[in-house]
Amino acid sequence: MRRRKFITLLGAGAAALPIAAPAQQAGIPVIGILSLQSAGPAARFLNAFRRGLAEAGYVEGQNVAIDYRFTEGRLEGLPSLAADLVRRQVSMIAAFGPAAALAAKAATTTIPIVFNVPDDPVRLGLVASFARPSGNLTGINFLSGELTAKRLKFLHELVPAATRVTVLVNPVNATNMEIMLRDVEPAARAIGLQIQVLKASTSHEIEATFATFVRERPDALFVGNDPFFSSRHVQLVNLASRHAIPATYSQREYADVGGLMSYGSSVTDAYSQVGVYAGRILKGAKPADLPVVQASKFALVINLPTARMLGLTVPPSLLAIADEVIE
Repeated sequence: MRRRKFITLLGAGAAALPIAAPAQQAGIPVIGILSLQSAGPAARFLNAFRRGLAEAGYVEGQNVAIDYRFTEGRLEGLPSLAADLVRRQVSMIAAFGPAAALAAKAATTTIPIVFNVPDDPVRLGLVASFARPSGNLTGINFLSGELTAKRLKFLHELVPAATRVTVLVNPVNATNMEIMLRDVEPAARAIGLQIQVLKASTSHEIEATFATFVRERPDALFVGNDPFFSSRHVQLVNLASRHAIPATYSQREYADVGGLMSYGSSVTDAYSQVGVYAGRILKGAKPADLPVVQASKFALVINLPTARMLGLTVPPSLLAIADEVIE
């Protein structure tokens, strides 16, 4: 039986990121970071990456340098940033998210790449197989995409009267959006839910999306798994609370700041594993010899104060299987 944790929500400030280091600094290896996120929201995940790197014997500023490249949510910026890392001849690239991984792959066939993606990397065209990636890529698959149907089912159990659910997706991240809609629409039909799709790719568009809730009043909200949404998790949770909309999210970070429910694998663990793989590659391992690691632990997190605020009673069946209950 899995052990449940009852925790008290505590706020914590994100650690500041170091200034980007120039490639080939002092002859030490350089890791290029490529991410669709913004530097601030990504800080807690990159701390996990650095912890994994340290497990492999590499400490930033001592025997490895890190060159950071963030697009601030702009998908079109990834190819040029990936090409810049290649021109700088970094030792390897850590690419976070499907779009970043695909951009890195398109930029080089020789520099090792370790990715961190929520969807099937074989289906995305990143690797030939999980066991034998081939080429210059390997990485971590934390399976948020494959958990869509189960997350929707948990939401329906918590809000059984719901019939209309709004799904929020990011149209700029087209690959991610297509995968999300492909998974969520049949899952909704199977449990009798009607789906309305709304799109947002900027903070202003998120605000505008929630403004429509005043007119249309959906019964619940399903926030798609997307790096941009992760970077705006506080805004999304605050708006859901302001409009009294029961919402489900893919990462526990949402629940930590007041989100009603999250279900998924640990993204911080995935970042840490990318750091471990990065260290192994710097020591001489080839990406083709490192199998893609697939997440095996998934956590259902329920925020009871938020449920009470929304007038919801969490059924015993959900409490019994919850991995963490924020009290």
